Amino acid sequence: MPADWMRRQAELVHERAKQADIIITTALIPGRKAPVLISEETVKAMKPGSVILDMAVDQGGNCPLSEPGKTVIKHGVHIIGEGNLAALVAADASALYARNVLDFLKLIVDAEGKLVINREDDIVAATLLCSGGEVLRK
Repeated sequence: MPADWMRRQAELVHERAKQADIIITTALIPGRKAPVLISEETVKAMKPGSVILDMAVDQGGNCPLSEPGKTVIKHGVHIIGEGNLAALVAADASALYARNVLDFLKLIVDAEGKLVINREDDIVAATLLCSGGEVLRK
């Protein structure tokens, strides 16, 4: 892009960033360093307590203040340098699902390991589909 276009674009991003509470950056160009979208001057102009999530940090970052694998506070702004966020979400989602299954099993299995269906329990009643060969929900 022409230099004038890039300058106008940077000015617009700066003005919008000053108003934002949260900015998520993901801009990458294959085979090149990540473009700087949020300059230090922009970070200085942001509201204290604002958050920048720089997901391009592994390729240099869309914010020069980002640090790979770290959350830092610069000029009152929290900057999260997490390049592979998707990998972290999978582990958390798996742990959450496992915890939910365990908590549900605690409702239907007693201390001796025997199946105990308490139809008075709201969660058990809402999830019980059939009992004794009878279909309870369709």
